[in-house]
Amino acid sequence: MEVSMTEVMVLQHIRCETLGLIEEELINSVIKPRIVRIFDGEPVPKDIEGYGGLIVMGGPMGVYEQERYPFLVDEMRLMECAMNKKKPVLGVCLGSQLLAAVLGARVYSGSRAEIGWYEVLLTEAARSDRIWSHACMEHGDRLTPLHWHGDLFDLPSRSKILASSDMTPCQAFVYDSTSYGILFHMEVTEKAVTEMTSVFDQELRINKLKGKNICSESPKYLPSLHRIGRSVFGRWVKLLE
Repeated sequence: MEVSMTEVMVLQHIRCETLGLIEEELINSVIKPRIVRIFDGEPVPKDIEGYGGLIVMGGPMGVYEQERYPFLVDEMRLMECAMNKKKPVLGVCLGSQLLAAVLGARVYSGSRAEIGWYEVLLTEAARSDRIWSHACMEHGDRLTPLHWHGDLFDLPSRSKILASSDMTPCQAFVYDSTSYGILFHMEVTEKAVTEMTSVFDQELRINKLKGKNICSESPKYLPSLHRIGRSVFGRWVKLLE
């Protein structure tokens, strides 16, 4: 059956890391997400033909764990396929790490996990970027998103760095003006934050963090974060059209 160009393919690795705010922007633009539920064992499609673009969400696995998670190889091939066909790609958290790896960058384990609400500084490149510039103009060059990662990546060749934090030099990047990697989480809802702290409770304990503290700060940061997120994701979604 032929797929409408108003559909976008979404790879979801774990139940609690949903599209969140991104889905709202897709609905606003009458674009339907076709969610591939990796966590339920759904196979990664071999081609992106017929879809307007590709979104790859977060997850607890690492890019370098391909023997343990062989579907990661298939995902990287699909991302490469999408870019070769000039279709927009958005990678969030693990998705950004996979995108960096596809582009030849090193992905590696950091010295410690970056989990919680930490400030991110947007770069000069973000101020002139097609999806980030409006957010910079309206909200300034600082934001405080949710971070939940232990792995880092180098800036891929021929890419522009869009954001950084004290712990992580490359928090977001763009390649070829249509492929975006965002390591932090702007898409999360209050419900998603609560679910993540429950699902990843063991990781929090290992890092001597308390989920209730992260959840208690959601009302403080989410309103301004969502204003920025709607601007950025809304403009990325327009690339699908």
